[in-house]
Amino acid sequence: MEKKNSSGVVLSSKDETGTKMDGGDNTSALQKHVAFFDRNNDGIIYPSETYKGFRAIGCGVALSAAAALFINIGLSRKTRPGKSLSLRFPIEIQHISRGKHGSDSGVYDAEGRFVPSKFEEIFQKHSLKNSSALTSEELSAMLKANRVPKDFGGWLASWVEWKILYRLCKDKNGALRKETIRAAYDGSLFKQMADERASSIAKKKS
Repeated sequence: MEKKNSSGVVLSSKDETGTKMDGGDNTSALQKHVAFFDRNNDGIIYPSETYKGFRAIGCGVALSAAAALFINIGLSRKTRPGKSLSLRFPIEIQHISRGKHGSDSGVYDAEGRFVPSKFEEIFQKHSLKNSSALTSEELSAMLKANRVPKDFGGWLASWVEWKILYRLCKDKNGALRKETIRAAYDGSLFKQMADERASSIAKKKS
């Protein structure tokens, strides 16, 4: 059974082939990607929730605070069409596709849906040492290749997203695995990371 929040966002979903990226009720992969940060499941993400989400997956205080400010200030107006500026900088998950930035991989389409061919293209074009992983150098090359001229905001957003993912999830060989990246796209990775971190902290206390 699919688990949803109060706004109908599917938090997790499985099919025969593994992770189902888009929900059967028109929930997009991008909505599922950000739903983890909606800590009270009300369909709105405030900076404090973004901060708590980053802390839950293992980011430090400074990085979590910076990410909360950067993400919420950058996305709040875009995801609240027709509404005035709120200094609480809420993000509405329902309209998260409006906040999609340029200079990205194209794995999410304009509606926030997962595009399998674009996902595979990441590895076909940029995985030179291992067809199912990206090294730090390959990741940097991909980010450079995806840049749209003069799209400085998109460059920065992409760099921040991918570098944080790499820092937290690279394996012992310094590679970011394909299955890890796929899980990041639908948000299931974040819950897994949070559960593992919580379990580790509990063991240290016991």
